[in-house]
Amino acid sequence: MFVKVRTMDGKSSATVVISKLTTVQEFRQLVREELDVPPESQRLFFRGKQMEDGHTMFEYDVNVNDVIQLMVRQLAPPESPKCAVKLEQDENDLNKANTSASDRKATENGDALSSPQWTKKETDDAAADWEPITEDDMYREGDCCDARDPSSGAWFEAVVKGLRAQKTPTPDGGPPRHQYAVQFEGYEDESEPIWLNPADLRERASVTLPFSSLVDGMEVLVNYNVDEPDERGFWFDAIVTGKQARGRRRRLEVTALLGADRVPVAGCLVKFVDEVMERGMQRSRKERRDSAAADNGTDTAAKREVGPTCKICRDRPDRDCRVCGCHVCHSKSQPEKQIMCDECDMPYHISCLTPPLEAIPEEGDWYCPECKTDTSEVVLAGQKLKASKRKSRMASVVNKATKRDWGKGMATAGRQKQCTIVPTNHMGPVPGVEVGMRWQYRIQASEAGVHRPHVAGIAGREKEGAFSIVLSGGYEDDVDKGEEFFYTGSGGRDLSGNKRTAGQSCDQQLTRMNKALALNCNAKINSKTGAEAEDWRGGRPVRVIRSYKLGKHSKYAPNEGLRYDGVYKIVKYWPEKGQSGFLVWRYLLRRDDPTPAPWTPDGRRRILELGIQDMVRVEGATSSAAATDSGSDGDRAEDGPPTKRSRPAAYSPEPAIAALIEADEQNRHLWDECRRTLADGKLKFLDAVTETFMCICCQELVCTPVTLPCRHNVCQPCVRRSFKAEVYSCPACRHDLGKSFSLKANGDLFAALKALFPGYQQGR
Repeated sequence: MFVKVRTMDGKSSATVVISKLTTVQEFRQLVREELDVPPESQRLFFRGKQMEDGHTMFEYDVNVNDVIQLMVRQLAPPESPKCAVKLEQDENDLNKANTSASDRKATENGDALSSPQWTKKETDDAAADWEPITEDDMYREGDCCDARDPSSGAWFEAVVKGLRAQKTPTPDGGPPRHQYAVQFEGYEDESEPIWLNPADLRERASVTLPFSSLVDGMEVLVNYNVDEPDERGFWFDAIVTGKQARGRRRRLEVTALLGADRVPVAGCLVKFVDEVMERGMQRSRKERRDSAAADNGTDTAAKREVGPTCKICRDRPDRDCRVCGCHVCHSKSQPEKQIMCDECDMPYHISCLTPPLEAIPEEGDWYCPECKTDTSEVVLAGQKLKASKRKSRMASVVNKATKRDWGKGMATAGRQKQCTIVPTNHMGPVPGVEVGMRWQYRIQASEAGVHRPHVAGIAGREKEGAFSIVLSGGYEDDVDKGEEFFYTGSGGRDLSGNKRTAGQSCDQQLTRMNKALALNCNAKINSKTGAEAEDWRGGRPVRVIRSYKLGKHSKYAPNEGLRYDGVYKIVKYWPEKGQSGFLVWRYLLRRDDPTPAPWTPDGRRRILELGIQDMVRVEGATSSAAATDSGSDGDRAEDGPPTKRSRPAAYSPEPAIAALIEADEQNRHLWDECRRTLADGKLKFLDAVTETFMCICCQELVCTPVTLPCRHNVCQPCVRRSFKAEVYSCPACRHDLGKSFSLKANGDLFAALKALFPGYQQGR
C-alpha cells in the first residue's frame, strides 16, 4: 500500500510504498530517500500521535492513502556552558526591555498582570455613567412585557427586574437614556437578566387573530421555526404576504424579520395559523392602565407556546425519555439527584451509575463512563505507543516472529468516487468501459462500476441475478478455456478467525450468490439437480473480470492487475463432488460479446487502437507502485514482444448515434466542442461528453435534460426543485427565467445521451 508524507508547512510531500509490517525505522529510511531528511531530524506524527521507533504501521492503524506529517527538527550545534549563560542573560535583558513601566510596577508589588478585553457594549455602558431607578413613564420593577432577544430577534415573555437612567443628558441635548433589566420567563435557571433599550420592549401580546381576518400587509406576531418549519419555534415579527388553504391544511405565508438586524426573509410558511397574534404596542404605564388589556400593570394574557426543548417527549414531565431523562433508566424523577456529563450533555441519576455515587461530586467537570477516557490508553509525552486491548490479542501481535507480509491494505481501502453512469444492479456492459481495460486494484474496478464488491468474487442479488464475477483462481475446481470456463460457486468454507480464504469444509448450497448466478441461466431454477439452457444466448449477461492471480492456472490471465474480458452467458449449472470431497455448485459460462477477446490478435490490435494498453493505476502511486511491480506490460502485448506505442485510433460515432447528435439543434455548439476530441479516440470523446453535459446541481450526467435559454443544460428534477424554492434563475449563470418558464425536456439531447451511455437513466 502507499501513504503520503507531508511536511508541516505543506511545501514538500512524497508518496511512499509500505506494508502494514513496515517499522518506523524502515519508514524513516524511505522518507530519507524521498525527501532527503536524515532520520535523526525526523519527527513523524499520525492522528495526533508521535511515531516512535520499535512499532509498525499496523500498530498505528496506518491505512492506504493516509497522510503522515513530518516535522523537520533543526539540530543545533553543541554550545559551551559560557555561551549558554550568555544567551540566557541576553534573553532576560530583552524581556525586561519589552516590559512596560506599569507592568514592572505591578510585578514588583506581587500583582498578577492582566489585560481584560472589554466589549464595545461594556465600554459604552461604563462611559454612560448610569444610576439605578425604580420606575419611569414606561415600566417599573415587576412589570410584564415582551422583550426581544438581541441575538435571534425573537420576542419572549419577560419581567422587568431593574431600571437605570443615564446621569447626564445625551450629547445632542435630548433627555437622559433609560435601560431595563429583563428576565425571560421560563429561562430563570439558565440565564441572568440582560439590559435592553426601550425599543426592545413593548406591551405583551394578548390578542389572537382569526385566520379569516388576516390580509396582506398586516404586521403580526407568529410562531416560526427557522430550521424546521413544521415544528414549533420562537415568536417573530412578520408581515403577511399570502394565505394557503387546501382542505384542512392551512398555511400563512409571511416575510419574517429574523436576527439581530431584523433581516426580512420572504416565503416563510407558518404552520400554527390559529395562534397568530396582534403585535403589542409601546405605550406608557398610564395608557396601559387605562386599557382593557392590562390590570394595574399586571398582564393577564395566557402564556404563549414555544417549541419544546426535547423533540422526543415534547417536554412532558410524566413521560420517560432517553434524551432529557436519565441516560440509564430514562426517568425524569429526582432531578436534584441527576448529574450532567460535561462532554455529551446527557443526564444521569447518581444511583444509576456503575458504581453508584453517594452524592454529586463537588469538582467542576464530570464525565460519564461512555465519555471518560481510559487512562491506560493515553500515550503521554515521552512514552511509547501502547497496544490496544483488541490488537494485543491478535495473532500477528502475539507471534511477532512471523515473516508473513499481509498488510498491503488495498482490500479494505474506501472508494474515492462512485460510479453513477449505471445503477448498482445494471447487467451488461458499462458505458465507457472497453474490453481489455485493466486496473491495478479491485477498488478501481469497483469505482468504474464493472465489479462493485471489494473482496467478494460474485456481485449480484439473490432475487435479481448476478451482475459480474472475478476469476482469481481461488477454487481448485475452476477450469479456464478462454472463450468458456467452468466456475465454482461460493460458500462451504470456514473463514472464522479473520481468514481471507480457506479450504472447502462443508457442502455448498444454492442460495445467495450461487442462486443469483443460477437465475442468469435461461432455464427454470432447480436447486437439486441444476439446469441447462436450451438457448444459452437468451440468458442474462455476466461481466467477467480476470485477475493476475489466475495466472497460476490459466494462460488467459493478465500479467498484472485485473482485466475486463467482456460479457459471458451461463450455459448450465449443476452440483457435483469437488476435489475436496464436498459438494460444490459448478457453472459453465460461454463468451457472448461482439468485441474480440483481449488475448486474440484482433483484440490486442483493438486495445492499441483505443489507447487502453496502459493499466489504470492508483492516483498518487503511479511512479512508486510501478517500481515495486514484478513487471509492467504497459507497452507490451499480453503474450507477444514489446510493441511501439501508437496514437489511439480516431473514433467515428455510429450513423444512428451521429443522427441523434445532429438532431439536437439547441446544443450544436456543445457537440462541436465534443467532436474535437474524436481524433483522440472513443474514451476521450465520452469523457468530453460527460464533462460538457454535467448538471451543475447534482454533478452528474444530465437526466431528462432541460436546455435553458442561456444554453445551459440542467436535469429536469433539479430545476423543478429550484422553482419550488422560488428561485427562477439558471443555476449556472443566474439568468432570469421567470415563473412562467416551461420546463420541457430536450428529448433530442436525452436520446443522444442514452445512445452513448445505454441505461444510465435507470439509476436516476
